[in-house]
Amino acid sequence: MLYCVWVSIVVSVREVPADLFISRLAEKLREEMGERISPPPWAIYVKTSVSKERPPDSVDWWYVRAASILRKLYISGEPLGIERLRTIYGSRKRRGSAPPHFRKAGGSIIRKILQQLERAGLVARTRKGRVLTPRGRSYLDNVAFEVYREAINKHPELIKYGPRASVEVG
Repeated sequence: MLYCVWVSIVVSVREVPADLFISRLAEKLREEMGERISPPPWAIYVKTSVSKERPPDSVDWWYVRAASILRKLYISGEPLGIERLRTIYGSRKRRGSAPPHFRKAGGSIIRKILQQLERAGLVARTRKGRVLTPRGRSYLDNVAFEVYREAINKHPELIKYGPRASVEVG
């Protein structure tokens, strides 16, 4: 009697470290979707929020923000609009001797990134906001699995904190 055992590990974005995931996803977006997702010419001069004093230092900040937005859409599981994302990426504005106040992030950057992600087929527009497409969700899950595999290869003791393997006997 011959048994065939299939072991499959399903890793989601929630189960990998956010910093590793976002940096890996930003790399993949730059490499694989560079023609569809790319910073506009004005991106080297723009600040990301009213509360910021200077533009981002990183050359690849556009891809990092796109990866972060994709992760936010995945984690929330519900449609997110531009105003909600502006609030998420906002921060406190220093006003000299007056008390600081919260200010929303710029909407143009978020809008352009979401439009590029729509053209790439990773995000879809609904009446309530933007959501991940099945292709986008699968893309993020594949990146999460790569990050999980690398983390396990570097630190094998972390495997006990990962997702449980489902075993099918057939």
